[in-house]
Amino acid sequence: MNLKEVVGKKAVDYVKDGMIVGLGTGSTVFYFVHALADRVKEGLNVEMVSTSIQTVELAKSLGLSIKELEEIDHIDLAVDGVDEIDKDFNAIKGGGAALFREKIVADIAREVIWIYDESKDVEKLGNFNLPVEILPFGYSHTIRKMEEVGLKPVLRLKDGATLITDNNNYIVDLHLGYGFDIKAVKEKLESIVGVVEHGLFLNMCKLCIKGTEQGAVIIENPNN
Repeated sequence: MNLKEVVGKKAVDYVKDGMIVGLGTGSTVFYFVHALADRVKEGLNVEMVSTSIQTVELAKSLGLSIKELEEIDHIDLAVDGVDEIDKDFNAIKGGGAALFREKIVADIAREVIWIYDESKDVEKLGNFNLPVEILPFGYSHTIRKMEEVGLKPVLRLKDGATLITDNNNYIVDLHLGYGFDIKAVKEKLESIVGVVEHGLFLNMCKLCIKGTEQGAVIIENPNN
């Protein structure tokens, strides 16, 4: 059983006719976009915006039309994956280097659904390194400031060169370790000039769809 495919297909049940939908990024969202394309071919009428160039290219290859964010005045529903999520609905995102656009879309959306397989479920965050998007200008100084406050940053590379995001920025991965202090890390990051956005997505979802061997499990967020 492909758990990512299970939750991707299940998430389409929450897409209603006439919605504006925010498409996330990553291997789980891949299945959601495919399932959504099938529904559109059957007559579902939706408008879509994307969180990455990668997802735009996927959507277009399936015959879907993607609008620019500036062309719409709201988002009804955003569907995206997570790299880790704890029992308080705090998530780490950014493994695919799209965290800045993902956070903008999630923040605009009236409702957010996280889709993931059960391997992403954790008691506490931190086994997955925390991605942070930073400006290229003065990046070595931004990294040094992170080091000075104990954030253990590592500049992300791709094919031996510095990874460049869709926004032409860099990604730094913080090696914080399991059970790090979320509030303290968030405050440190927000005090550092040069940080564009961090991959902490805290209590942003309306519900989660978790893939298990027994099928898709719906987890409502009572705080949202």
